[in-house]
Amino acid sequence: MCVWKTHAFNVILRSLFTLKIIILMLNKLILGDNLEILKTIDSETVDLVYLDPPFFSNRNYEVIWGDEGEVRSFQDRWAGGVDHYIAWLKERVVEMHRVLKPTGSIFLHCDWHADAYIRVEILDKIFGKNNFRNHIIWKRTNTPKGSQFENKQFGIATDSIFFYSKTNRYFFDDKTVRMQIGEELIAEKYPKTDEKGRYYEYPILRSFSKGARPNLVYEYGGYTPPAYGWVVNKEKLKEIDQRGDLGWRANGQPFRKFRVYEDPGVIINNYWDDILRIQSNSKESIGYPTQKPFALLERIIKCASNEGDLVLDPFMGGGTTIAVADKLNRKWTGIDQSVQAVKVTELRLHQQTDLFTGIYADSYTLQLHKYDYDTLRNKDAFEFETWIIGQFGGIAQKRKGSDAGVDGIAANGSPIQVKRSEGIGVNVVKNFSVSAKQFDKTNFETKVKSGQPVGYIIAFSFGKGAVQEAARLKNQENIIIQLVTVDSIIPISKKPSVKIEVNELSREANGVREIEFLVSGESPSGIEFYSWDFDYTESKGFKSSVIRDTCGKQQRQMKAGIYHIAVKAVDNDGLESIETIKLKVNGKVDRQ
Repeated sequence: MCVWKTHAFNVILRSLFTLKIIILMLNKLILGDNLEILKTIDSETVDLVYLDPPFFSNRNYEVIWGDEGEVRSFQDRWAGGVDHYIAWLKERVVEMHRVLKPTGSIFLHCDWHADAYIRVEILDKIFGKNNFRNHIIWKRTNTPKGSQFENKQFGIATDSIFFYSKTNRYFFDDKTVRMQIGEELIAEKYPKTDEKGRYYEYPILRSFSKGARPNLVYEYGGYTPPAYGWVVNKEKLKEIDQRGDLGWRANGQPFRKFRVYEDPGVIINNYWDDILRIQSNSKESIGYPTQKPFALLERIIKCASNEGDLVLDPFMGGGTTIAVADKLNRKWTGIDQSVQAVKVTELRLHQQTDLFTGIYADSYTLQLHKYDYDTLRNKDAFEFETWIIGQFGGIAQKRKGSDAGVDGIAANGSPIQVKRSEGIGVNVVKNFSVSAKQFDKTNFETKVKSGQPVGYIIAFSFGKGAVQEAARLKNQENIIIQLVTVDSIIPISKKPSVKIEVNELSREANGVREIEFLVSGESPSGIEFYSWDFDYTESKGFKSSVIRDTCGKQQRQMKAGIYHIAVKAVDNDGLESIETIKLKVNGKVDRQ
């Protein structure tokens, strides 16, 4: 027995270690209070923190999504004045400092309302004045809003981004980022065009001042240069020519076509005026008023992290940090109290990837307040066993097939059996009492003597017979088999229902139809928003054409053809349902 116990203990330790690595490596979208969630993250595991917390402006326009989580957060930070706001933010930054690696950095985005307080009272005190790196000034607009009456001050066109490192061993690489070329300068700097786009003529011959280079003197395209030769060897010159970047002047002189994408840009300083805020008509826009540009987060993430590093955004908002981190092959964790923020971020991820993800997906995990009953009940049995045992605090057996009635081990060493079904009967309890004893007789007898559970059965519900048998074993034989319902481990709810109505509004002479789509959804917690995919295919999954629709109404002009359309309804718990329709437009509009 001692040998078995030592072996079992080592197996559990290895399982815990493996589970720990898996947890650290998974990308995560988490719905909840970031302070409480930050406390659960291990120390020194994050490489980069970017946060764009709600600004200290005391304005209701900061409530953007309008769901319960965001409103609650707004009320929390406005329970008092600026001192309360600083205290509210400070306790969160303390946790961010703790989870950062010694080589990590933080970029805190704020505006003029409280930037001085944030730097002095929070960042200097937590990170230390010696670890202050930059006060970045982001010029977000060329047209700051002024007073509609007589101006009493200059318009405000900038935000502040404070850059601090945790220690002096932080990672930083400004070679990966450069000041972007403004659109107005591109035509001036790259005046010529061909089928590949704009370019300017760049020397492909070495300067005579550099002296003779016989090894770079060779014939190409009927041209042989003087003694100082070509800039590159013949093999490289062929590559340049083959990709369409070698040109010839009328006098027979060669030159290289230098393209816009080859421009390294200008070394960046702390004044960023080359990235403007998102406009309402921008392709990036998701209808989130304080949405930050992709290019802004790309610059921060590139300069302060490497591929594979973990990026944390504890105020996820519109999800730009997560979308950029994912695009740049970083690991990421995003947290927000708003259901809409979490779900909109998830939809943005779906737009830029071909991966379909769910509760058990390898690409990321989605942690909500509640889990969907139907999804859990229909999941692969083995996957469900592994997951629910982990949620219960146990270690799964990690193997399929015959397991002698034991699917995992609880924290107290007693066995666990999982049934992915309702109304568990009496025979399950009887059989498991035998399995528990056979699994580890010593543990079984010890638990009986001490009045502790000899095992646990996890299921969605238990029938009357199972409950009675568990009571009989306890009362007559002092054998405690604890019956555990899934909803006592994790919160469960039903996903929303959704229906689509299609109406033809008008038809034009060229056969184009104006079609109205109306969607209605029902959920005990209330519908938050809808999302539409007007080019849906099951193989590529749901990719939003319209990310966030709070009215449930869309109009489209459609030519003759077959259309596959899908709509998602997202409720206040973050649960969702999808409804798909096939529409034929040809003479009349038919829903098939």
